Parts: sequence; structure tokens; C-alpha cells
Amino acid sequence: MSTKPHSLSHWQHKHQYTNINHSGERNTRYVLYLTIITMFAEIIAGTFYGSMALLADGWHMGTHAAAFMITLFAFKYARKHADSPNFSFGTGKVSVLGGFTSAVALGLVALIMIFESAFRLLNPQSIQFNQAILVAVIGLTVNVLSAFLLKDHHSHSHHHDGHHSHGEHSHDHNLRAAYFHVLADALTSLFAIGALLMGKFFGLNWLDPVMGIIGSIIISRWAWGLLKQTSPILLDANIDADYQAQIVALIEDNDDHQVSDIHIWAITSDHYAAIIAIVSHDPKDVDYFKQQLTRFDKLSHVTIEINLCRQNDCSGEKEAIC
Repeated sequence: MSTKPHSLSHWQHKHQYTNINHSGERNTRYVLYLTIITMFAEIIAGTFYGSMALLADGWHMGTHAAAFMITLFAFKYARKHADSPNFSFGTGKVSVLGGFTSAVALGLVALIMIFESAFRLLNPQSIQFNQAILVAVIGLTVNVLSAFLLKDHHSHSHHHDGHHSHGEHSHDHNLRAAYFHVLADALTSLFAIGALLMGKFFGLNWLDPVMGIIGSIIISRWAWGLLKQTSPILLDANIDADYQAQIVALIEDNDDHQVSDIHIWAITSDHYAAIIAIVSHDPKDVDYFKQQLTRFDKLSHVTIEINLCRQNDCSGEKEAIC
């Protein structure tokens, strides 16, 4: 059996575009421990002292603890399977899926808070303000500490594949979701403290459930924003029209080159794959087009199809696919 004479390494693509964020993963684990401890403290205290804002904050933390577990699982799964051939472009979308799932959880938390707060607004309960305020302050302190642990890491990560660095910053939707969960906790704790103080000194007990409703509305907006960021990536939505138009314009700057088909979609939160079909009577070679496209740093995996148009009949005979 004769050996194959050609080395294919020059034409082969790399397919690992996973973002590894070790420090973010470690700090998320610390935040999970803090959240679980504070969650139990607030739920118990809110139940005994009769504060809806405090109880809502405790259950809110419980759902966030589950979200942090999702975050940690996504980190571990992406790292473990980063080199697996079962994933066409690596496990970069695992982080995006983790962020999407956490955003759904965040939205459910907001929904539960609205209904529970509305119920308490219609059915007022007595509140033991001093004890409730103390635990709420403890909860806020934990939230602020957790936010600082995640703040410096929710947009920094290391690319498993060094083919395209895209600068020092990359979008880790998985960790971004965890960061939003922490901010939501801090917000509900802050609202709880404000409501409890107003109730204690001015008798405005109705502020307690009202703050729960306001907090849930703000959290809903965060959840919706995160869903809008992650959904297009998971659904392989096309890159924005202006960016694509610039690519087409560059290729068609040569009057003989026309783009007959183009698809550009996200394979992770920061890397894009492109399939571009070009029709020409006298086409340049594939390397020429790939060299032109290097100025578009979002493109990590480019496939060029050249269709040779002969005798003006443009029959679509394919000359090369690389």
C-alpha cells in the first residue's frame, strides 16, 4: 500500500475555541459556599421574624446557589471535553448554555418574588424589625464580597486555542450570569434593609413587599438582557448585518468577484465561523481571499468556496473548496 504523498497540515483548521477561566471558576466556588451559608441564615431568620423582603432574599439566594452549581458544572464540562472530536468547534458554547440556563433561573426567581410580594402586600404580616435588619445586613455584606470575587473575572478568560486571541477580554456568559445573580442578591438585600428601616421608624410596613416587587422587576430586566445575549449564539444566528456587509464589500471590490452565498455564525461567545461562496470568471486562489479576511478578527474558522463562471453562463462549476 503506497503512502499518501501530501501533508494536509497547511490546510487543516483548528477546532478548539474553548475559553478556560480558572480564576473565575475558583472564585465562583467560593461564592457558592458563601451563598449557601447566608441562604440558610436568611430563610430561617425571615421565617421567624416575619420579613417577606428577608425571606425573599433567602430563597433568592437559594436559587442563585443552584445557578452557581450550573456555572461550575459548565466550567468543568467545557474543560473536560475541550479536545473531544464529538464537538465540531470545541465546547465554547457550553459557557453560553450555562449563561442561558442561569438567566432562565433568574427570570423564574423574579416571577416568584413578584407573586409572593403581591400576596404579602394584600395580606400584611407583623415583622420583627431589629432581628430582620441584622440578618439582612449580613446578607448584603456577603453579596458585596461575592461581587468583588467575581467582578474582575466575569469578562476575563484564557483561550484554549491560541489561534485568535481577540484581545485580552472575552465574553464568558457563564460567569457573567453568576455575576448578575450576585448583583441581584445584593439588590434584594439592599431593598430589604431600606424597607425594614422605613417600617421600623415610620411604620411603612407596606414598603417591605413593594421593594420585593421593584427588585423583581429590575432582576427581570437583567435576565432578559442575558437571554438576548445568549440566545442568538445558541441558535447560530448570523453576525450583525454591518459586519457581514463589510466582508462582502471587501471581496466584491474586485468587479469580477461576487459573493453568491455567505454564512457567519458564532461558535463561541467571541469566535465566528464563516462559509463564503464566491463566483468569478478569473478567480484568485483561496489563500488570497483568506489573507484579505484576516483584518476581520472575529473570524476564526473560514471556509471559502470558489465557483468558476465560464463563458458568461455561470453554470456554477466548483473549482475548489478549502
